[in-house]
Amino acid sequence: MPTDANPRPTIYDVAQRAGVSKSLVSLVLRGSDHVSPARREAVEAAIEELGYRPSRAAAALASQRTRTVGVLIDDFHNPWFVELLAGLRSVLDPARYTASVADLQLEAATGSNPVEGFLAQHVDALVVAAEPAPGTLDGVDVPMVVAGMRELGLPDDGADVVAGDDELGARLATKHLLGLGHRRIGHLTGRSGPGAHRRRGYEAAMRDAGLEPAVTGEAGGTSEADGYAAACALLDARPETTAIVAGNDVMAVGALAALRERGLAAPADVSVVGHDDSPLAAYRFLGLTSVDGHSREVGAAAARALLARLDHPDAPPHRELLEPSLVVRHSTGPVRDASR
Repeated sequence: MPTDANPRPTIYDVAQRAGVSKSLVSLVLRGSDHVSPARREAVEAAIEELGYRPSRAAAALASQRTRTVGVLIDDFHNPWFVELLAGLRSVLDPARYTASVADLQLEAATGSNPVEGFLAQHVDALVVAAEPAPGTLDGVDVPMVVAGMRELGLPDDGADVVAGDDELGARLATKHLLGLGHRRIGHLTGRSGPGAHRRRGYEAAMRDAGLEPAVTGEAGGTSEADGYAAACALLDARPETTAIVAGNDVMAVGALAALRERGLAAPADVSVVGHDDSPLAAYRFLGLTSVDGHSREVGAAAARALLARLDHPDAPPHRELLEPSLVVRHSTGPVRDASR
C-alpha cells in the first residue's frame, strides 16, 4: 500500500491489492491474452481503487512497444475525420493503444514533417488517412494501414487498405438525382484520391443514363472555398444546371453559398448532394443529402487491421472495401423546371 512518504501507488501495491504477482500485473498492463478473466478483473479493479497510473516508458521497455499509433489526416477543418477517429479509438482504446493525430496541411505550413515526427516518437504503426507529398512515406519501417481511397503510389504489398467504396457512393448520389428527374447534373471535384474515385463514379452514372458529364474543380482542392469556386465555374458555364454532386460535404456547403449569391436555393432551384455524411451534413439548418461512406466503420476496421498486422507482420496484405449508403435530407428534391 502507498505510504505518506510515497503517496503514489506502485505496481507492487496493485499486485498486493489484487492478490497476484507483479509479473501478472505487467501482463495485464500490456494487454496480454494469457491472463484469466477473473485475474484480469481483479487487477483492473485494484488499479481503479488505487488510482494507479503506469509509467508509459516502463511499459514500452517491457513490451518493446510504445503502444502509440500515428494518424495522418488531410485537414482539421474538414469534419469528415471525426467519425474515422471515433472508429479507430473504439478498437485502439480497449487494446491500450493511444492515437496521435497530425494534420498534413498544418504541419506543412510550419515546415515540419509529421511522418518523421511520428517515427522519432517510435510509434508502433501509422494510419494514413491523407495523401502526403511524394516520397514522404519512403523508408517507413513500421506497419501502415491506409484508410480511404488514397493515391499514394505504394507497392501492392506496401500497406493494408480499408476504405469506403467512393465510386459506388458517387453513383448512388447521381442515380438519386436522376430518379428525381434531374438531367442537367454537375459535379464538383478536387485533387485527391477519394475525389478521383468519386468523379469516376459520377461520370459512369451519367454516361449510363446517356448524359454528358459536367465536371469542374479538377485543378483545385476540396475545401469549402474550393467548392464555392467550382460551383461558380459550373453555374457560369452551365446556368441550366438543376443538380450538383459535390466531392464532399464542405464542398457542398461552398456550392450552397454560390447558389445563394445567384438568388437560387436548394432544393427549390438546384438540388445538392454531399459526400462523407459528416456531422456537418446532419445540421438541421443544412439538412444536406450526403453519401455515408461509414467512416466510423472504416476507422474501426483499419484499427483491427493494424492490430492484426502488429501481431502477424508477415500476413498477406489486407484489403477491405465497405459499401456506402445514401442519407436523404432536404437539400435534394424533384426537378422543378425541366427547361433549365
